[in-house]
Amino acid sequence: MPRPMSRRGNVPEKSKDFKGSMKRLFFSLNRWKYLLVISVVFAFVSAILALIAPNRLSDLTDVITLGIKPNITENTIKDIMSSKDVSSSDKLMFSNMMKSMKEDSNIDAGEMYKKLDELPKSIYNIIKPKIDIAKVKSMTLILVFIYVISALLSYVQSILMTLVSNNYAKGLRSSISKKINMLPLKYFDTHETGDILSRVTNDVDSVAQNMNQSISPLVTNITIFIGSIIMMFVTNYIMAITAIVSSIFGFLFMGFLLNKSQKYFIKRQEELGNLNGYIEEIYSGHDIVKVYNGQKEANETFDKLNNNLYEYNRKSQFISGIMQPIMGFIGNFGYVAVCVVGALLVINNVISFGVIVAFMIYIRMFTNPLSQIAQAMTGLQSAAAAIERVFEFLDETEMNDESNFTKKLNVRNVKGEIEFKNVKFGYNPEKIIIKDFSVKVKPGQKIAIVGPTGAGKTTMVNLLMKFYEINSGDILIDGTSIKELSRDNIHNLFIMVLQDTWLFDGTIRENLKFNKENVSDDEILSACKTVGIDHFIKTLPGGLDSKVADSDQISQGQKQLLTIARGMIEDAPFLILDEATSNVDTRTEELVQKAMDKLTRGRTSFIIAHRLSTIKNADLILVMKEGNIIEQGTHQQLLDKNGFYFELYNSQFDTID
Repeated sequence: MPRPMSRRGNVPEKSKDFKGSMKRLFFSLNRWKYLLVISVVFAFVSAILALIAPNRLSDLTDVITLGIKPNITENTIKDIMSSKDVSSSDKLMFSNMMKSMKEDSNIDAGEMYKKLDELPKSIYNIIKPKIDIAKVKSMTLILVFIYVISALLSYVQSILMTLVSNNYAKGLRSSISKKINMLPLKYFDTHETGDILSRVTNDVDSVAQNMNQSISPLVTNITIFIGSIIMMFVTNYIMAITAIVSSIFGFLFMGFLLNKSQKYFIKRQEELGNLNGYIEEIYSGHDIVKVYNGQKEANETFDKLNNNLYEYNRKSQFISGIMQPIMGFIGNFGYVAVCVVGALLVINNVISFGVIVAFMIYIRMFTNPLSQIAQAMTGLQSAAAAIERVFEFLDETEMNDESNFTKKLNVRNVKGEIEFKNVKFGYNPEKIIIKDFSVKVKPGQKIAIVGPTGAGKTTMVNLLMKFYEINSGDILIDGTSIKELSRDNIHNLFIMVLQDTWLFDGTIRENLKFNKENVSDDEILSACKTVGIDHFIKTLPGGLDSKVADSDQISQGQKQLLTIARGMIEDAPFLILDEATSNVDTRTEELVQKAMDKLTRGRTSFIIAHRLSTIKNADLILVMKEGNIIEQGTHQQLLDKNGFYFELYNSQFDTID
């Protein structure tokens, strides 16, 4: 079967159609729309409450500030001067003190409070500082309530958004899992393995993560940014202009830096991909590099790629590293400007001290959201790019629907006759590689298919298994066209042992009885003994319960023997062997060949072979070249013809002097 070209896959950072991708993304979230709407509403309300809080804090500050000041107003002075409880001498003393304080404009607070302490109790009790504790408690409780509700809403919306994103990702994975089983083999032959894996894993995770970290924060920060501007102008337009103007120059400078740094980030990702790709290539072929003494050249290339990545990484990290100090500078500069202008306005009785406190919070609310909004938009860009790739995968053309097929061949009743009738096929309609293939195979025959690379040997098996649809002609199984049979039914009729071994992470028992129930240990051990792998299994600590995976330290020959044993356990009328003995040594090959003779008894067998010595006992050998059968017969008959097979067979024994 055609092999995948690569295991690498790159994820683009930007979407081809951001608006279209996001529209489809939100449309596909329809199942969780209520949770999503609630989450967004909670984020919005939480931001509104956060915007209300500074004004409440300003009012609380003013109440406390007024409470710690002496109550010297025109009304209190009139009350003192007209009070019968205050003696004339005390009134005179108070009048003189007030007159001296007005004349001495440089008197500080300490001296003022010292003079107030010298006043008689009858007057001091009237003008002494008094904080309205009840009002302070009431305002504090309201402020605490606002902050608690805001935090609670933010927490709940975070949970809801996590539920939405995780459930959506779970649904995507389920859809992808179903889609994979509905895609034709052509899709996997024309797409890199790494790219497919990246769509299934990285892209889905990217969508979930960026949705969770972008949608609600985007709503919150846009609300806070716009709301902080509105609240600042509502509170005091002079202070608002001061805050905005003091920050805008910093934002312009930051935007300039971000624009300049973009090219470094792009180049960094490109160089990272180049380095990762080179590392994968070199380490996957590490033995070849050592055999050909290519370590020096490999190290030099690695150093070059590594230095390129270092340079772009250094430049991009330097610029991104100064973003936070710039944001801090913008905020601090805004604080200074607000304090200076606010102090002047307080002195002129334009605003109260509490307004400055409120603006200190609003300036932070104004500066921080911009960087958060930029991050959220970047996250949405990544989510759009990822979901675009997932949607591309889900939109791929599926195999024909076979749910309405009524014909079915029973595994137990199949005789084993197969006929190819004038089969024509090409992976591309413009290039036909199987031009006119016809052959009739009798039940129980052992058919060997041989020929040079690209002759169409494996293609014939792909067509027989209905991995590809034929262009014209027909293939009959016991007189029934495969066009009338479902793929599942056809696959149940065949045992396949391929050249590429595959073992999954599990026990030997689980690997050998893969997708087959009611198989006893005796049957498993019998199959293992037949292929000569029983001794290897007995040497393992757990026997059949030993854990094994495709990456374990098991020889290629042992892996092949395990897959052959798996095929023997499967009881089906047809057998396909695609160069199944190519990875075993000569002695093991002889043992496997005997096992294969037992396996092929009573079964119609198709053997694709490059080692022609392994198919000498075949009932019929089909010699293929350029998509056509040019010779057929037994091994001896083909040798006697002294034709293409004769040349092919003897080429195995040619030696170069």
